[in-house]
Amino acid sequence: MGSVLAATSPSPAPAAASGGQGVPGLVSVPPGFTMPPVSSVPSTAESGQEAGDADSSLPNPGTYEECHRKCKEVFPLQMEGVRLVVNKGLSNHFQVSHTVTLSTLGDSGYRFGSTYVGNKQTGPAELFPVLVGDMDNTGSLNAQIIHQLTKAVRTKIAIQTQQQKFVNWQCDMEYRGKDFTTAVTLGNPDVLVGSGIVVAHYLQSVTPALALGGELVYHRRPGEEGTVTSLLGRYTGDNFVATLTVGGAGAHATYYHKANEQLQVGVEFEASTRMEDTTTSFGYQLDLPKANLLFKGTVDSNWVVGATLEKKLVPLPLTLALGAFLNHRKNKFQCGVGVTIG
Repeated sequence: MGSVLAATSPSPAPAAASGGQGVPGLVSVPPGFTMPPVSSVPSTAESGQEAGDADSSLPNPGTYEECHRKCKEVFPLQMEGVRLVVNKGLSNHFQVSHTVTLSTLGDSGYRFGSTYVGNKQTGPAELFPVLVGDMDNTGSLNAQIIHQLTKAVRTKIAIQTQQQKFVNWQCDMEYRGKDFTTAVTLGNPDVLVGSGIVVAHYLQSVTPALALGGELVYHRRPGEEGTVTSLLGRYTGDNFVATLTVGGAGAHATYYHKANEQLQVGVEFEASTRMEDTTTSFGYQLDLPKANLLFKGTVDSNWVVGATLEKKLVPLPLTLALGAFLNHRKNKFQCGVGVTIG
C-alpha cells in the first residue's frame, strides 16, 4: 500500500540495475535527528542537564516503508534465465549500467541505466540530489529523483512509462522529526477526471525499542472511491526486529533475527482479506566474507523452495549469481544465472 507505483502499475518493470540500496542516501537515516542542541560553552549544571536529556531522548524511528525491509532482505529474489549486468563508473558522481536479459518465461531485452549523485553532503555516506533511471529497448522508462531539501525534509519524484506512454507518476514528501517521521505520497493525480491516490504515513517512537504508526490510503476514480487504513507496531531488540501491520486489507507480520555475523534468519506471515489466503515464509542468509560467498534460501507454506548463491570472483571485478526455485504444488521449476561486471 505504501508504494503507489507498485500498486497501480499493470506490469511493473524490473528495478534499475544500480538498485535503491546501492545508491547513497536512499534508505539510510540522515544524521542529526536524534542529537539534542548543545551550546558552545555550557555551564556544569547545564551540561549535566543536557546529558540527561540526551539519555532520555527517543530516536527517530525511520520511515514507515522500511519497517518490514530488514526481514525481506534476508529472502532471495527469484531468478530465471540469463542476466548480464555491466556497471561503469564515469566519475565520482555518475555511473551507467548495461543489462541484457534472456528469458524463456518473460520478455528478453536490453536495459540502459544511469545514476547521478550530487555533491550536497548531508552525512558521511549521503549525497544529494540522487537521480536514478533506466530504459529498455521498447522505450519504457523508470526514473526517480531524490533530494534532501533541509535536514528534516526529503522529497522524491518517480515516473514510469510503458512503450512511450505515461503509466504512473508519484511525488513523496517526507519529514523526519526528533522522534517521529511523517510522509505524504500523491500518485497519478488527474484533476479533470477526478482520480488519484493519496497515501499518508506516520511513525512515532514510544520507547527506544518500540515504534507505533499508521497508514491511510485514499483512492478515487470515476465510479469508485475508497479508503484503507492500517496500524503498525515495531519492536527492536539487540539482535532482532519484530513488526506487525494490521488493517482492512489483512495482516502482515515479520520477524528478523541476527544469530551471528554470518547467519541471519527471517519469518514472514501474510494474510489477505481480499484473496482470502494466508502465507508463511521462512528465509535465511549465510554470509561467508572470507570466501566472498553469500547464500540465501527460503521455503513457504505453499511448498515453494528457493535459493540463490552469489560469489565474488576476486581479484576480478566479477560477481556470479545462481538461483533455483521449485514449486512442489504446481510442479514448476525455474533457475537462473547472472553475471555482474564492475
